[in-house]
Amino acid sequence: MAQSRTRNGVAEKIPASDLPQPVKVQQVRHTKIFINNEWHTSISGRTFPTRNPATGDIICEVQEADKEDVDKAVAAAKAAKEHGSAWRRMEPSRRGRLLHRLADLVERDRLLLATLETLDTGKPFLHAFFIDLEGSIKTLRYYAGWADKIHGKSVPVVGRQERGQREGETPSKGRRVRDSNPGQPH
Repeated sequence: MAQSRTRNGVAEKIPASDLPQPVKVQQVRHTKIFINNEWHTSISGRTFPTRNPATGDIICEVQEADKEDVDKAVAAAKAAKEHGSAWRRMEPSRRGRLLHRLADLVERDRLLLATLETLDTGKPFLHAFFIDLEGSIKTLRYYAGWADKIHGKSVPVVGRQERGQREGETPSKGRRVRDSNPGQPH
């Protein structure tokens, strides 16, 4: 079955043989909890099966995170942003290079990652490959590019309320702001 793509505004057909195909997954290697750049067994030691929703077959057993595991991950994330941490001491351009490297690795293993996403969620393979992973790669590269750009500004987010703020008001002036959902009454 041929898919179509657009190039310079003109749709063209892509032969099915040119589309990426899922790969054979022999064994899922990483089934532990990833915290602070290390793989951990859950504190409880419990695991649970993750199943292929199309067949019901067990893909693998993965570590089951409990409250203690989540607390450990949150503590590691908070420590990473503290003054004096390795991440904060790292040159911003190096942080950007690390994010680019992660994007490179996702791109390198894109077929395998899309296959695993399809097995785990039942999502169509081409959706995982072209939309999910492409979006992940682009997001990593976007933030990698900003790692060493310091302007002291933040981008306002429409539709979020601050504590004590009534819906439709800005926190400082009390003026109504247009919600991002045009279907809502203002």
